Amino acid sequence: MGDGLLNEVLQGTSFALFDGAMGSMLVREGLAAGELPELLCLNQPQKITAIHAAYVEAGSQFVTTNTFGANSRKLAGASSVDDIYAAAVKCARDGGARYVAADIGPIGGLMFPMGDLTFSQAYDLFFEQARAARDAGADLVIIETMADLLEMSAAVLAVKDACSLPVFATMTFTETGRTFLGTTPNSAALALAMLEVDALGVNCSAGPEDLQPVVEEMLAVSTCPVIVQANAGLPQVVNGQTVYTLAPEEYAQAVIPMIEGGASVLGGCCGTDPSYIRALSAVLARREPTDRQVNTTRVRELARVAADDDGRDAQIIAMIIENESSEQIKEALIDEYE
Repeated sequence: MGDGLLNEVLQGTSFALFDGAMGSMLVREGLAAGELPELLCLNQPQKITAIHAAYVEAGSQFVTTNTFGANSRKLAGASSVDDIYAAAVKCARDGGARYVAADIGPIGGLMFPMGDLTFSQAYDLFFEQARAARDAGADLVIIETMADLLEMSAAVLAVKDACSLPVFATMTFTETGRTFLGTTPNSAALALAMLEVDALGVNCSAGPEDLQPVVEEMLAVSTCPVIVQANAGLPQVVNGQTVYTLAPEEYAQAVIPMIEGGASVLGGCCGTDPSYIRALSAVLARREPTDRQVNTTRVRELARVAADDDGRDAQIIAMIIENESSEQIKEALIDEYE
């Protein structure tokens, strides 16, 4: 798109309003059971387009494609990655998207040595998705719901090598304030900053109030726009169905402190629907992005401190800052984690 909003978002001078949950909407439409949801872009495109259109009508400027699990490992021959992304981007365009964000989620297996997924395999899978997103005409790529900093690193490197689209990246955290593999918000933000993503932050995880400490930690060390796409509170099972307890207005009000702190890319995750995006849109209409001044040199200094700690995340950060090119970073990570 040539209207300039994306550039303003990347510079931190304009807000970006994404959409909310796709999965929750599919459940509402009775479309989630018994099929890979990505295949619906091919089999029932009118349904996916209608969901996108509902979010656009609610105020979403950025629409996320229905491609969260569209890697060849998960698809397992049910369709090609290229066909899924082509259909998914078309659904988003047909739904009126101002910008189409090609969605990439976790591969669905643990990385070596905890699992059998090697760094090279992960990189190749993500590279294939990014190329498909580029060829389908997406405006940017959003890598989301990552819990493993190594897998996230493979995804970012692959996307940046495969195309020149802006890269947004979000990780998901538990109630402990860390991912389930132990990554802290500080380590995640520092690694992603050193990998030069265009925006970083958090999605899924919990409701906005519970995510505020995580977001504040990321804001402190991020030189790029910070993303918040929370759940509609904590899920509860009522009469055998999963429901979320936070109403749209409550959700939007709970996000305000993070907006005032500097978060400028907003949206929703599990349990949110167009009514949540409409409430967020109303909040953003009355505000301007907070001017954040985070010194790049200071961030690099903090990354060097983090690299001196023990553990795998410290090793990953060290490899990122010690190697100048993405190819060198990739080779270092392959040598260590194959």
